[in-house]
Amino acid sequence: MTTLVKAWKAGGERLKTIGIDQPAIDARLMLEAAAGVTRLEIVTEPYRELTAEQEAVYESYVERRGRREPVSHILGRKGFWKIMLNVNSAVLTPRPDTEVIVDEALKAFPEQMAFNILDLGVGSGAILLAILAERPAARGLGVDISEDALAVARENAANLDLDGRTALLRGDWTAGLGDEGFDLVVANPPYIPTDVIETLDPEVRDHDPRLALDGGPDGLDPYRLLAPEILRVLKPGGMFAVEIGHDQSAAVEALFRQAGAAGVRTIKDLGLRDRVVAGSRNPLETGA
Repeated sequence: MTTLVKAWKAGGERLKTIGIDQPAIDARLMLEAAAGVTRLEIVTEPYRELTAEQEAVYESYVERRGRREPVSHILGRKGFWKIMLNVNSAVLTPRPDTEVIVDEALKAFPEQMAFNILDLGVGSGAILLAILAERPAARGLGVDISEDALAVARENAANLDLDGRTALLRGDWTAGLGDEGFDLVVANPPYIPTDVIETLDPEVRDHDPRLALDGGPDGLDPYRLLAPEILRVLKPGGMFAVEIGHDQSAAVEALFRQAGAAGVRTIKDLGLRDRVVAGSRNPLETGA
């Protein structure tokens, strides 16, 4: 019979040989799920034996990962910030880089403050739900053009007991939304240039929805549309934060400044790459 430590090491070695990034972590996550154990149990009870069924499930997981299917799709879930989300092929797998948006939002809005959030391209609900989980007086609206993505977000909101403060709407960005409705607008729009998508890792290229990746010829099409629209739906003094590609800071900052945004700045991720452009609507504005 195979033990936890033997299975973990063997799975990690197979993934390493294939060239998988972080093979030991991926093998551990899949072993935890297949054997119904925690990370601590793998360390403290390394010689616990797997049942034949657990071994078979783990083997199937390792095979799928070897074909470059993301762990998040194999397990159907992904941790983001302090929450666990269900994910599938209808939504972008949440990434740690995107947590920069959550961090900026939480710095700007105190814990007991009541405020309204708009998440454009809500996907799995990662950004919106992570903020709502930390801000009990906040309410949020998530908009997505994909009904399949909204179904995932709905399920996640319910699982986190946040559905009472979360509204989800099928729509094309800000179309149909009134002026000056939100204190905070967040978005992780598609920003990969069309001809770059085929060069991405198979985990992204073949498994993330193309709709969530393709930002047009230069990757900036969504921002051209969103910059003036985000400022339209923001309340005076309201804040926005949008994710960007690592080389898009200057272009996206310029688009928001042209649209009239104040305090436009770029925030780096943990890898010290440009990751989020944030700013606000001038609090002295009284609307058009």
